[in-house]
Amino acid sequence: MSPNPTPNASTAHTKADMTAVDGQEANKNSPKDGVITCDACPVLCRIRPRKTGACDRYGNMDGILTRMDPMAVMRKVTDDSGHTVPFAGTSDWDGTVLRASDTFVTGIGSGTTYPDYKPAPFIVASKHHDIDMVTVVSEGIFSYCGLKAKIDTDRYVGPETSAVRCEGEQVGHVTTAEYGSQMLALGGVRHLTGGSKKEGTVTCQVMLDLCNGESVDFTIDGGASLTLQAGQPPVIDGMREERMRVGCGSATIGIFAKQWHGHAEEVIVVDEHITGVLSEHQAGRFLGMEPAGIRVRGRRSTPGRYFQVAEPGSGWGGTDVTDPLAIIEKIDPKKAHPGMRLLMVSTTGEDAAYFILNDDLQPQPADMPGHLDMVVDRIGENCEPALTSILFMAGAGGSLRAGVTENPVRLTRSVHDAFTRVTCGGAPAFVWPGGGITIMVDVTQLPANGFGYVPTPALVAPIEFTLRQDDYAALGGHIDSITQLNDIRAEGLRQEAWPSAAPWPYETDRSDGQGA
Repeated sequence: MSPNPTPNASTAHTKADMTAVDGQEANKNSPKDGVITCDACPVLCRIRPRKTGACDRYGNMDGILTRMDPMAVMRKVTDDSGHTVPFAGTSDWDGTVLRASDTFVTGIGSGTTYPDYKPAPFIVASKHHDIDMVTVVSEGIFSYCGLKAKIDTDRYVGPETSAVRCEGEQVGHVTTAEYGSQMLALGGVRHLTGGSKKEGTVTCQVMLDLCNGESVDFTIDGGASLTLQAGQPPVIDGMREERMRVGCGSATIGIFAKQWHGHAEEVIVVDEHITGVLSEHQAGRFLGMEPAGIRVRGRRSTPGRYFQVAEPGSGWGGTDVTDPLAIIEKIDPKKAHPGMRLLMVSTTGEDAAYFILNDDLQPQPADMPGHLDMVVDRIGENCEPALTSILFMAGAGGSLRAGVTENPVRLTRSVHDAFTRVTCGGAPAFVWPGGGITIMVDVTQLPANGFGYVPTPALVAPIEFTLRQDDYAALGGHIDSITQLNDIRAEGLRQEAWPSAAPWPYETDRSDGQGA
């Protein structure tokens, strides 16, 4: 099937029936016993017949080193039938299985460039709007890679820079929180190669599982326990999150101030970062409200905005507060008055309480009026569903480029100049500015089980470089290794539907005919 070494197999085998040969036992086998050495990564497994190497990706099939998983191709749905195979659709079929107009070959199951002196496993030519295009396809072996986990929650997960652990091993750390989300940095070369063997192994497994859509359990030093899975709500200390906050306390005031006006003399939105106080806030002043005289704890930033009203935690608005009145420092008798109506609410609307000041200006619990109850529900309505997002981040600026071109720096320049589009399993990749080819991709945009590993340890990820054929020639590409899309045998291919929201890789930004 492949024009280059490491051909693809049409059937996959499980760990149960195909296992790696360890070095000691392998040395007892002579070449006549059919043992072959896999050169697809630096481990150099010696593999007996009908067995696989340590990564389960390559096997010894009748003396031929074979990629065990089917290669994935992405197919555009070109009619309303929803079918990805051409003969099952409603449009006329000309007998061509892989059509350049609606087929994109991915790196999933394609094989690797390692050792990198050889061309990529597939360098596929096709036409797009009568323009000759090339896609260079391979599976990259990444030691320099990691994950960014975005966890939609107000709950406290742990102090910034705290260790994130799995099976007791540090696999990452808590990093800077973003708006409505806690953030983790996971993996990376230091954890893969700079610690103990177990640390590297666990880190690699964590990244592999998360990238392939599996759930993983974590603990954070001085913080929470987490269960994370890409595209699913996070579970924090055993509680499944449902809502991402509508905004910080100040933003919530700004959004709903007009809806509260006339129904309460004061609204306090409790938030671990910025607690909002309506009557002091610019939104309240704009509506003509007078300060109600209820002073909250913490450091006043600007009018109606308070920092550090409480410690972080799993209570109201990501604080450790379970009784909202605990954040009230004092009530000014010169401004407050008996009968004053006070609403306290969290940034998700999951916690809310209504009070009326008595003759001693002490807040007394009361039944919430219907209008205020409606606005609290509206806060919840405006909260987006809580999800866990996993972004794979890797540096593809190393020897991987040799599988694309004999002059690697030209590939880097071509990527940054937008002559070459980078994708991972067909998913669009964001390319960071600056040196090298540092990419970031949403793992939920890849076909299932798009990632693999090698026990060095390192992660294996599909990568594709798509550009015009004349540009490819100009950057010193392996022109002699180009194969036509129609020459790739379709047997055993894994066909996936192209996500409609993703840009088609052949739609490059290049419109002129000049070389790279």
